[in-house]
Amino acid sequence: MIGITGDLILDGRVLLPDLVLDCPPGRWTALMGPSGVGKSTLGRIVAGLPVAARLAGTVDVAGPVTLMGQQDQLLPWADALANVTIGARLRGQAPDRARARALLADLGLAGLEARRPAQLSGGQRQRVALARTLIEDRPVVVLDEPFSALDAATRAQMQDLAARHLAGRTVILITHDPLEAARLCHAAVLLDARGTRPLALPATPTPRALDDPQVLAAQAALFRSLMPCAA
Repeated sequence: MIGITGDLILDGRVLLPDLVLDCPPGRWTALMGPSGVGKSTLGRIVAGLPVAARLAGTVDVAGPVTLMGQQDQLLPWADALANVTIGARLRGQAPDRARARALLADLGLAGLEARRPAQLSGGQRQRVALARTLIEDRPVVVLDEPFSALDAATRAQMQDLAARHLAGRTVILITHDPLEAARLCHAAVLLDARGTRPLALPATPTPRALDDPQVLAAQAALFRSLMPCAA
């Protein structure tokens, strides 16, 4: 469960007033809205990371959090296996290389464990980043536009992989892509200068098919909600 209430303030200006954000446990919640409104800032607040803004309110997060961002942030001098296990090493713990190898294999990277980031495609790098996120086994995950830099086909493939591997966890997905939200999430929230507003999504299991009529209808409705002139 994630609960956020209050005002998000930056340099004395209220970015998001009267926040009421409730993310049920074990479900995916999409945060949508215009650039600069504070979506990524809220994600970092949930993850316990420093931000320039201030939340005048409360944050309730049930369990430790891991964050996966748009940039893979892989260490260029380390191979894929070392990048996946970096968290344990930074904590002074023995890395679980066997599990890291299994995760990489399950994500379609078997045989590429010794490759450095420069030897991997963009999609492969994001799979390494996903494996690094998964190996942490955190019950709460923040995904901050993790697939937005990928081509459409690779993005859909990564969405399916993330949905399968993060099933049952509490996930916040920050996205500008209505189709991504309609495919992956159980709930969606619009963030803008007026605060928060729930957006309708299909009640069917996720990940939903790209050509599902309910997904296409939800995508169109989300697009309309994101338009500047939307009521």
